[in-house]
Amino acid sequence: MTEMLKLKALWELYRLEHGLMYALGVVIGIVVAEGITVPFEKAIFGILTAVFLQASAFALNDYFDYEVDLMNERYDRPLVRGELSKSSALMSFAILTPIGFMFSYLISFTAFVLAFAITILGFFYDVKLKEFGILGNAYIGFTMCAPFIFGSVVAKNTITMPIVILSFMAFLSGIAREIMKGIEDVDGDSLRNVRTVARMKGEAVAGKYSSIIFMVSIALSPIPFLFLEEFFMDFKYLIPVIITDLMLLKISVKMLRGNFGKEDIRKYRKESLIAMTFGLIGFLAGAF
Repeated sequence: MTEMLKLKALWELYRLEHGLMYALGVVIGIVVAEGITVPFEKAIFGILTAVFLQASAFALNDYFDYEVDLMNERYDRPLVRGELSKSSALMSFAILTPIGFMFSYLISFTAFVLAFAITILGFFYDVKLKEFGILGNAYIGFTMCAPFIFGSVVAKNTITMPIVILSFMAFLSGIAREIMKGIEDVDGDSLRNVRTVARMKGEAVAGKYSSIIFMVSIALSPIPFLFLEEFFMDFKYLIPVIITDLMLLKISVKMLRGNFGKEDIRKYRKESLIAMTFGLIGFLAGAF
């Protein structure tokens, strides 16, 4: 394998596009909680903590999910394609995790404790929690809002109310996206007896649950614009968030109409990730 292909495989193993979103989430958490007065090095340490720990978590996830991904024909996974070995994924987890912890400790002991707790929770998710369906979905939802929470801790060593509201919106979107993902992975999830909504109640019910939760998240999105001082009547926040809402609403309506084949879900997952990126842009722009 050429060096470029190996780097591409590592990027895919670590899901570094998610890492960039997590890094942006930390920045948003910092800015919303404290503005731009936070020392530059603390912000950098916060970003690096998020990137290293999310990369280690995805590497461990692919290690434990290898057989499931093989069954689901997830050729977007480098382990399934044979470009990286299971042992390399496990080694990545062992190397990247302490580095992430080191950066968190350089911020504060509270930041270290939070980073450690999130990582341990992620480990239990990969080993067992994932099999408990909606609890596993809730964990994934939590990972979507954890960067905001961590950013607030980086800035103020506590969690502010605006961060709580933004986190709850991200949490709901994360759960909805993960329930939707269960439709695509229903065959492979049977190998680990992962009790997703799609496996336990059927794909149609999973599509409805996902759509409804997306819509609740959409309904909450005007709250910062109308009631939070940091985002009050701020169109820099509102316009990107409207784009997010429209994209997620489109996905929800299509699923409610019964369009939830595996190819459809694969497309919706990509579209929802783009939608959430616009949401992050709105949060960041509104915080300035």
